[in-house]
Amino acid sequence: MLKNFIIVSLLSAFLFSCNSKEEKDKYNRVLYRAVNGKDTAILDININDKRFYGRYEILYHKIGKDSGDVRGDMHGDTLRGDFHFISNGGSWKRIPIALLQKDDKLILGKGVIGTYFNLPLFLPEVPIEYNNSEFVFEKMEK
Repeated sequence: MLKNFIIVSLLSAFLFSCNSKEEKDKYNRVLYRAVNGKDTAILDININDKRFYGRYEILYHKIGKDSGDVRGDMHGDTLRGDFHFISNGGSWKRIPIALLQKDDKLILGKGVIGTYFNLPLFLPEVPIEYNNSEFVFEKMEK
């Protein structure tokens, strides 16, 4: 019982510290677009050297769209976080997201998803794959 209380307390402290007020003017807004066949993804993010947040929308040709928020942290040349979205107007979902910065582009990674404290994440023992990515994002003019 005490162990569970300590874990919940530490997790709560971590979440509150992540949501602490930061100076929003130190973020740079960048708009990206990726096309894969007839599907298009738009990534509108605010980014600094530590964190990112913004909107992400995937438009599936003649099927619908996934639309929601992204947020996460910078780890070297990689953006890692989560995508909280409504799928095709249905229910809310949350999945992990990893984007590799390379040659002024962002490459969407694929990995094996597991859960920890009911939150989805990429399993750390399985490398995230960036080859043959579903989406390679290029900067757009604002």
